[in-house]
Amino acid sequence: MALSYLHYDVFTDQPFTGNQLAVFLDGRGLSTERMQALAREMNFAESTFILPADTPGTQVRMRIFTPAAELPMAGHPTIGSTFALAHVGAIKTGAARFVFGLNIGPVPVDLEWDEGALRFAWMTQLNPTFGSAIEARRDVAAAIGLTEADLLADRPIQEVSCGLPFLIVPIRSPEAVDRAVSNASAFRRFTESSGIDLPMFFFAMSRAGAAETVHSRMFAPGFGIVEDPATGSASGPLGCYLLRHGLLAADGATRIVSLQGAAMGRPSRIHVDISSREGEITQVKVGGRAVLVASGEVVAA
Repeated sequence: MALSYLHYDVFTDQPFTGNQLAVFLDGRGLSTERMQALAREMNFAESTFILPADTPGTQVRMRIFTPAAELPMAGHPTIGSTFALAHVGAIKTGAARFVFGLNIGPVPVDLEWDEGALRFAWMTQLNPTFGSAIEARRDVAAAIGLTEADLLADRPIQEVSCGLPFLIVPIRSPEAVDRAVSNASAFRRFTESSGIDLPMFFFAMSRAGAAETVHSRMFAPGFGIVEDPATGSASGPLGCYLLRHGLLAADGATRIVSLQGAAMGRPSRIHVDISSREGEITQVKVGGRAVLVASGEVVAA
């Protein structure tokens, strides 16, 4: 049985940039093991499998796999799959909202259209949970090929989750962000010494006059991802971190743009909108665009 898929580049409107995604439009009949094997074969940061809805209030069920593991939720797969479903007509033109059933529950996506074509999609993430500050700053820096002096001195390294936990690591400059190196052995040493096994999302505030708010990267060797060109599931936590720790004021947190993937030659622009009231975060939205690059069939499905 041939299995059709669409290949999107996500968090971009330019082909061959952004984050690659394989969307398998009909995952019925595939076991978890087969989905994992297909994701490993595609070898993108993630692949998605669309299934009939199984939860009231959702339009489809979607499962998300990295080359190494299934995820409870993720950003670029949700945005990219939204564009894919709109492309094939599974999302009605002009619809204001579409709701995915993910492993964390229903995830709504708000839609913006332009002359009958989907222009932009905003996924709503869970409100954040914040973990304790990580004291082993030198070890964290070493795990991404940097030194403690490269870290932003007056802000914590902290676990933050809006559905999927990340270790958020503030860096003192965009240049230091670009010097970081993904090293599976260094990650393993940090994990073994600290007991912390999380993807590391690290960022620096952009220089004055830059079009983007932050300059970011993400390493996740444990998920089979050496480096991710765009990480929507970490961008909600990033926005929450920026607001919580005073790097942005409340009005600035509603219009964040994170430049990620530039060091890989796959620049991605991830939009983040953090709403708050009286210091409490009330809504987390992550949005972007996606462009169709290719379509194909797996004949050995």
